[in-house]
Amino acid sequence: MSQQSSQVDAQGPDSRPHSRIPRFTPNILLFLLTFFTTTVAGVQWIGRNPFELTNLAYGLPYSIAILFVLGVHEFGHYFAARYHRVEVTLPYFLPFPPTPFFLNFGTLGALIRTRSAVPSRKAMFDIGVAGPIAGFFACIVVLVVGFVTLPSREYILALHPHYDFVTNSTNEAQGLPLEFGKTILYGILSSIFTDPTRQFVPPMSELYHYPFLCVGWFGLFVTAMNLIPIGQFDGGHIVYTLFGDKH
Repeated sequence: MSQQSSQVDAQGPDSRPHSRIPRFTPNILLFLLTFFTTTVAGVQWIGRNPFELTNLAYGLPYSIAILFVLGVHEFGHYFAARYHRVEVTLPYFLPFPPTPFFLNFGTLGALIRTRSAVPSRKAMFDIGVAGPIAGFFACIVVLVVGFVTLPSREYILALHPHYDFVTNSTNEAQGLPLEFGKTILYGILSSIFTDPTRQFVPPMSELYHYPFLCVGWFGLFVTAMNLIPIGQFDGGHIVYTLFGDKH
C-alpha cells in the first residue's frame, strides 16, 4: 500500500482514478433524502395518506418551503465563511423519518462544517450572525407567499367537512389540539397581505394545514431558539465573540 501511495503522489493529484467519489456526494444524497422525508411530512400535515403515491404532490409546497428556509440559513453561514477565507463544507441536510406520534417536520435541520480555523472574533461573529439573518428574511418571504396565495374556503372544507366559519372550529373528533401562538410579526404580515372580509384567513389552530404559513411560523420560532446564547447555537457563537470566554 505504501508503494501505491508513493506512485500516486509522484504522479500528482490530477492522475488519480476518475471513479473517486466526489467530496460533495454525501451532501447531495442527504439533500435528496431530506427532500423525500419532508415531502412525506408535508402530506401528513395536510391530513392525507402519504402511502398513496398520488398524494406526494400535496407535500411539495411544504418540502420546498422548508428546504428553502434551511438552505438560505446555511448558505448565509457558508458565504460569510467564504468571505473571511474560512474553508467550509456545503450544507448537510439532516432527514428524519416521518412518524405519526409527535410533531414531525421530516428533517432535523441542516449544518455546515468548518475545515479551517476561524481567523478572528470578527469573522466568527459575521459567520454566526449571517445564518439567522438570512433565515429570518427567508421566513418572511415564505410567510408573504403563504398569505398572498391563501386558498378558498373549499380547501379547509375538504379537510374538515363540518368546519364552522362563525366560531372557526370543527366538531370533528380529533386528538390533542394544536394551536400556534400569534406573534406580533405574524399579525403584522397577516394584516398587510390579507383581507378577512373577502377571504378566509385560517385561525392559528388550523395553521398546520397551510404549508407556507406553517413553515414560515416554525422558521421564525426555530431561528429565535437558535439565537439562545448557549453552546454550539448561533447565539452561543455570537455572544462568545462579543464577550469572550472570560464572561
